[in-house]
Amino acid sequence: MPLPYLLLVPLVAGVLFVNGFTDAPNAITSVVCTGALRFRSAALLAAACNMAGLFFSWRFMPLVQNTICEMLDLAGMNSIAALTAVCAAMAAVVAFAVLAWAFGIPTSESHALIAALTGAALALGGRRAVNPLAWAKVIWGLLLSSAGGLAAGFLGGKGVNRLAKRGTGEYRPPRSLKSLQLICAALLSALHGAQDGLKFAAVLVMADGLLMGKGLQEGVNLSQNAGPVLLCAAVMAAGTLAGGKRIIEAVGRKMVKLNTLSGTASDLAACLLLFAATLWGLPASTTHTKTCAVLGAGLSEDREKVGFGMLFGILFAWAVTFPVCGALGYVITGALLRMM
Repeated sequence: MPLPYLLLVPLVAGVLFVNGFTDAPNAITSVVCTGALRFRSAALLAAACNMAGLFFSWRFMPLVQNTICEMLDLAGMNSIAALTAVCAAMAAVVAFAVLAWAFGIPTSESHALIAALTGAALALGGRRAVNPLAWAKVIWGLLLSSAGGLAAGFLGGKGVNRLAKRGTGEYRPPRSLKSLQLICAALLSALHGAQDGLKFAAVLVMADGLLMGKGLQEGVNLSQNAGPVLLCAAVMAAGTLAGGKRIIEAVGRKMVKLNTLSGTASDLAACLLLFAATLWGLPASTTHTKTCAVLGAGLSEDREKVGFGMLFGILFAWAVTFPVCGALGYVITGALLRMM
């Protein structure tokens, strides 16, 4: 068995573990910050629903899995070199995600993966190894998660605030909102598993295809590959249980001081957008969707509740994700290929 293939499994597992404590906590930000659930209980809920969402999408909505495959064209290239490039991309994602987590900044492993794989493919085969038309899905997913999340969070915030004030101007959130928050947290966690878990499970199956000389644009079929799906679900769940408080603090307390109303509005907005993205096969980011929905809900309530210092730090991290991860994938791939 080639060494790059043997290294790929622990690298993908490493990315998913990091994803569990950097990306997955966004789904439970509202319930933790508003006191609906303690962090440990919320993490257990997120871990279970991440697994459930991944298995559901694997069986019924698998369109996201082929997004990565459509982006790259490694047909006819040396399989060992191609596997080496994929390994380099995974290493770049881990390095970037751990650095962002150390500063408590929520980043998107989905976008880091896309950028790192693109950089690795460019180092391996130049521009012909990247399909620019497939990047349209990435752009649409980015717009849906960022601009869409901000707009939906703002409109949702306005709506729930009107319901809570009930014409008196007095802030009286309905008791039923706590139950709605719990439902939304479960749905968001499931949709996170459906989006991110499926992408990385497809990377493992993609490696099998490369060993057999198949081009990535032939698609990835996970229907007969329950093993990678189970591995990805278990590792992501373990990562969710391992940490995540830094991200929750950054988004739900430092960027916007969430309350029951703004938390519920942001959760509903994020659920709607992520479900649409999964249904349409767009690689949307749970981090971007939820964070922008939180920001929109906060702005709808009171601009003074928004911590613009933390917001600018988050936006800066998002802005550099594509170029930094792309460059890391390119440089690491080039270095490894010269060593072969």
